[in-house]
Amino acid sequence: MQFSRFGQKLCTEAGIVTLMDDLGEALRVNPDMIFMGGGNPARIPAMEQVFEQALAKVLQDPLRAHQLLGVYQAPQGDTQVLDALAKLLAREYGWPLTRDNIALSNGSQSAFFILFNLFSGDYAEGARKRIQLPLTPEYLGYSDQGIQGDTFLATRPSIEALPDGFFKYHVDFTQLRITSNTGALCVSRPTNPTGNVISDDEMARLDALAREHRVPFIVDGAYGTPFPNILFAHATPTWNDNTVLVLSLSKLGLPGARTGIVVARPELIQAFARANTILNLACGNFGPALLHQLLLDDQVLPLSRTQVAPFYRQRMESAVACFKRHLGDLPVSIHKPEGAIFLWLWFKDLPISSQQLYERLKARGVLVVSGHHFFPGLEDDWRHCHECIRVTYCQDETRVEQGARIMGELVREIYAGA
Repeated sequence: MQFSRFGQKLCTEAGIVTLMDDLGEALRVNPDMIFMGGGNPARIPAMEQVFEQALAKVLQDPLRAHQLLGVYQAPQGDTQVLDALAKLLAREYGWPLTRDNIALSNGSQSAFFILFNLFSGDYAEGARKRIQLPLTPEYLGYSDQGIQGDTFLATRPSIEALPDGFFKYHVDFTQLRITSNTGALCVSRPTNPTGNVISDDEMARLDALAREHRVPFIVDGAYGTPFPNILFAHATPTWNDNTVLVLSLSKLGLPGARTGIVVARPELIQAFARANTILNLACGNFGPALLHQLLLDDQVLPLSRTQVAPFYRQRMESAVACFKRHLGDLPVSIHKPEGAIFLWLWFKDLPISSQQLYERLKARGVLVVSGHHFFPGLEDDWRHCHECIRVTYCQDETRVEQGARIMGELVREIYAGA
């Protein structure tokens, strides 16, 4: 069977495919694997109870139950949900939003497919534009989103050494180049995979550059503000008519609901809704129905702040202590964990590649993600890319302890044998 170039691109062995294969194996097929790889959120009993109660309220209302199961959503999404979201964001942050500024999608992954292809590739005037990533490493799920390929251009970060075995990436504005071939800027905040939170100053400078060059500034807030608020450092939420803010219900605890939220100027929302209708016909109803009930009960922001954020902070602190116990004698640094649900480990001068380390750990029953997947658009072969891995601390703490111990034993053997 022969596929088109686009078909071949979609069927490639992409990093996100490997990650989701591993996730499926660990969570559904082989539960004995110590899963420290993908981004599946942790189980938070208090949140599961709230979701169960919200769903029960929806199902107890015959009209809403019918809308959940038997009615298509409008192209832009359920207008009651859009109105409630606009009201929440306007009340909380003073952003001048109405329903015209918001659209829903079947998860933020599909939203980024539309957004990246709206602003990259061939333009009518003959220009070829790309999505500029001012900070790398970045989310591996971006990598293969462009229809035409060669979608991203990334800037290598500056690295700040910090006390106690930590380090931090910063946007290197001396190297950042925005040209006529830039279609949009894009950052995640907090950044998947590193847990880095781009500072308010960096955000303001990027916003100013985007406005100066008349390109949109896309901000992936899947882990950030206003929800699920998995943040351990200060981060002021920002939005203006040049910002495209993308949110998600996944890390609130609803990855199966596949619900993304796009906040942008009305003309972009209209274009997005049309493209989303062509690709998906309509968004699913389950996530928006639950979200609407949570908004009616005014639970989204309080739960993010009192349940989700403290839960992950405790897990993060426990995981850091665990890895320091088992890897403390090795040449490893941990990116300062400022948010999200991962630790980013840098094994300096690692004698093998991070992909080989991933394979050896998998053979010993531990799943991580090789760091080389997280540098889309970086044009030079930077050795640092092959010295890092991403681990999640969402699993039970005893499992994280087991995984860290096995990793420490293996990495110690690798350095000793070099």
